[in-house]
Amino acid sequence: MTTAASHPPTAPLSSAWSALPPEYAIPDHAPSEAEARDYCRRLARSHYENFSVASWFLPERLRQHFFNVYAYCRISDDLGDEVGDTAASLQLLDQWETELNACYDGHRTRPRHPVFVALAETVRKFEIPKHEFADLLTAFRQDQSITRYETFDDLLGYCRYSANPVGHLVLYLCGYRDSECQLLSDYTCTALQLANFWQDVSADFAKGRIYLPLEDLPRFGVSEEMIRDGENTSAFREMMRFEVERAREWFTQGLPLVAEVDRTLATDIGLFSRGGQEILNAIERQDYAVLGRRPAMSKARKLALVARAALGKLLAKPREKPREKQR
Repeated sequence: MTTAASHPPTAPLSSAWSALPPEYAIPDHAPSEAEARDYCRRLARSHYENFSVASWFLPERLRQHFFNVYAYCRISDDLGDEVGDTAASLQLLDQWETELNACYDGHRTRPRHPVFVALAETVRKFEIPKHEFADLLTAFRQDQSITRYETFDDLLGYCRYSANPVGHLVLYLCGYRDSECQLLSDYTCTALQLANFWQDVSADFAKGRIYLPLEDLPRFGVSEEMIRDGENTSAFREMMRFEVERAREWFTQGLPLVAEVDRTLATDIGLFSRGGQEILNAIERQDYAVLGRRPAMSKARKLALVARAALGKLLAKPREKPREKQR
């Protein structure tokens, strides 16, 4: 069971796009493929520090395709989270999905946005199913209408659309299509999503959202008012301890994926998994008092993670090239 939010009046599309960086808007005319690739590369390198770090470990032949996929995910997320108007976000997400459909339609219609002009080559080369991209839009639409999750299973249902497709996209780019790898990836991606939720309880509440399962609040003697007022009571901290341990269990279930993939992908999986677990460690270090004080890794810890990943890549024995498995 979930809790829905009411929708404010719809804003004009032009006004909705104006709330976002001007380069996000869909142009009147499609750019060249070279211009589109450059757009995605610049967006990926300028918007996300961790992605830039991870891209160091990618082979050159995959780097542009990761830029293309990241650009899609980045703008999709911003359409759902940065517009500031629920109805307008839904309209923009619909327009964005129209571009996605054009990307897959081949010669019948052509996309105009540079992300989809670049992404079309990635989709063809790696035969990525459209639903992996569309599922993310389902999550961002859900964010416009669902603000609470009654049970942990309800929250996992959201993560199925908000987090797990990203892992599948990475696997497709690296040549893994089998359900076993996708399941292990789902554990890791869901764990990363949970870690981000537990890190951002106050920030999410300010947006009107609570991702903590509502069933856990009365169980630990916590109320929404405590979250609103930033009260890091012993009851709240005990609940967060429980949620952190639950996220750690999901990270543990995803660890076997590292042994199933080649060295390059294993390096990135290890880097992001350890990064997520470091978020949980940061929460623990401040005694689970996350309200009003966002837990974060220090620069020294981030550098240590990168150094460990780089050393692991240098010392690891090469694994055989991934075999194509049946879906």
